[in-house]
Amino acid sequence: METANSSNILSSTFYLTGIPGYEEFHHWISIPFCLLYLVGIMGNCTILHIVRTDPRLHEPMYYFLAMLSLTDMGMSLPTMISLFRVLWSISREIQFNTCVVQMFFIHTFSFTESSVLLAMALDRYVAICHPLRYATILTPTLITKIGIAALLRSALPVIPLLARLAFFPFCHSHTLSHSYCLHQDMIRLACADTKFNVIYGMVLITLLWGMDSLGIFVSYVFILHSVLKISSQEGRFKALNTCASHICAVLILYVPMIGLSIVHRFAKHSSPLIHIFMAHIYLLVPPVLNPVIYSVKTKQIHQGIRNLLSPLKLSSSVM
Repeated sequence: METANSSNILSSTFYLTGIPGYEEFHHWISIPFCLLYLVGIMGNCTILHIVRTDPRLHEPMYYFLAMLSLTDMGMSLPTMISLFRVLWSISREIQFNTCVVQMFFIHTFSFTESSVLLAMALDRYVAICHPLRYATILTPTLITKIGIAALLRSALPVIPLLARLAFFPFCHSHTLSHSYCLHQDMIRLACADTKFNVIYGMVLITLLWGMDSLGIFVSYVFILHSVLKISSQEGRFKALNTCASHICAVLILYVPMIGLSIVHRFAKHSSPLIHIFMAHIYLLVPPVLNPVIYSVKTKQIHQGIRNLLSPLKLSSSVM
């Protein structure tokens, strides 16, 4: 009985991995990670605060931007505690239930971010192709429904995938490849038939990310078609410039995502550093760069940040 209990405890415990071969430098490596998380959290919280407090930004475009900031934090924050526990040599252990919850948040918000980017592409399409009907089409009620639908569409399909993990025996190594849990990493350790999870996961990625990317592409085909009808070159540039931030956000999400998928599928025997590097880029780059891009490229957000900082400058000058 004691042996069975100890076996169950062992099977529910997994071990996270930091940066292989650089364990003695983990404390130093944690510094840039800490700065990146700090920049991401501050940047996204700043955008959320500006959109909430500035009545001029209570428009569809900025509501979708607030959704993007929430999904950015939802995708990156679940990894923060486990990452620093490993890098600061606190503990490499993570329990199975905690691992599943972490996977749920990472994968759900990853799919949600793609859905939000699709909604933002539709927002740009309506704004450029149907400007007079913009406010009547994208009402606050519709935007709320889109946000809820994006979250449910991303969360519900993930549940069966993760629920099946509870029935898998993990009788081999319990060492994961990253400092956080990913589904494709955990099923690699299962000593059971994981064909359903592999096929279901690939179908899920193809359907959700595939449909989103196709929708974004089609939206920009219509946007480009409408922009080319504008007679003045200045008008064309102004219309396309409103899409620049969104195009950057799409590339920031999809390029690392495609790179990580390629590495997991076709470079399984490559250096572990490549897998770890790509995974961290995928989870950390969007939350860090999206607020920076929208702060620089969007005049209203840039002005909102200046207004937010001006009282601080005034108080410092008085002191």
